Amino acid sequence: MPISQEEILNALRTVRYPGYTRDIVSFGFVKEIRAHDGRISVSLELSSNDPKAAEELKAAVTLALKPFEKDGAVEIDFSLRETTPAQAKTGSTRIALPNIKCKIAIASGKGGVGKSTVAVNLAYALHKILNARVGILDCDVYGPTVPLMLGARGDPMMENGQIMPFEAHGLKLMSMGLLIDENTPVIWRGPMITKAIHQFSSQVNWGELDCLVIDLPPGTGDAQLSLTQMIALDGVLIVTTPQSAAAQVAARGAQMFAKVDVPILGVIENMSFYPIITDNGQVKKEYPFGQGGGRFVASELNVPLLAELPIDSRLRELADKGQPVLAFGQDGVSAKLYIGLAEEVSKLMRAR
Repeated sequence: MPISQEEILNALRTVRYPGYTRDIVSFGFVKEIRAHDGRISVSLELSSNDPKAAEELKAAVTLALKPFEKDGAVEIDFSLRETTPAQAKTGSTRIALPNIKCKIAIASGKGGVGKSTVAVNLAYALHKILNARVGILDCDVYGPTVPLMLGARGDPMMENGQIMPFEAHGLKLMSMGLLIDENTPVIWRGPMITKAIHQFSSQVNWGELDCLVIDLPPGTGDAQLSLTQMIALDGVLIVTTPQSAAAQVAARGAQMFAKVDVPILGVIENMSFYPIITDNGQVKKEYPFGQGGGRFVASELNVPLLAELPIDSRLRELADKGQPVLAFGQDGVSAKLYIGLAEEVSKLMRAR
């Protein structure tokens, strides 16, 4: 029986790209498969110029296709075409956003660490304290909570074939949460996520921005990879909580950004402590989740720990009402720490 392309494809799904847990098929590296006249031809396209990775991949593909050789009747022809780092693994070039001075992603290794809360309040602090023109691109397609935290509701408008971002609290916003019913779950596979992120990146009229804050989904999946391939990010901030389990996941997940040449700017430890105001106005800290997680991640990544943010019921109450914490003044533990964080991030932006 002739060998089918599906059989070859299934064999290639066992080949992991060096340094990653994902296979070369799901990455989109397999561009062409031919099986005819006792000959297998596989063409790959990489977005890396690392000759060591290419050699490792060639050996792994050859081994995966070895079972198809029968008495020398099948010849394996391995073809490798390398693209430049500025090209996406899908073969497309990165999207130019010339009117946006700085693009910073907010990422986490796992969910539940308050990443979106950090993204919203940091973006607002940059706008409020530093008078910056800031937008938020909510790429957390499965759990788009940014519109809720900013009190943004309604359908985005179209103008001259482009989507006009929603505006709330002086911030420009685009999110899947503005496009779907709040009770409708998003059940999408990788290609649909990639298409949505491409649309958010290329078809939204952001205008002139000093900074675009990009809220990524937790983990290291299709959305994160698609975004880093489509947009030339100026850096990423890693959010973790103090627990050892969360910190280890954050440190491991952050390695993805180093592999795709996105600078890791620093670490933010969220839910770091519970502040208790004493009778003399001092802040006493209690650490219900332990200490040191953020410092561990920062040390592992060789980057600064930019902030240790508290567990703050006031911040939570305001977020539920669609309000950033700084919208109600600059006093309070959280407000002051977000001001400090915005100033540190601004220094990093100017240094790049």
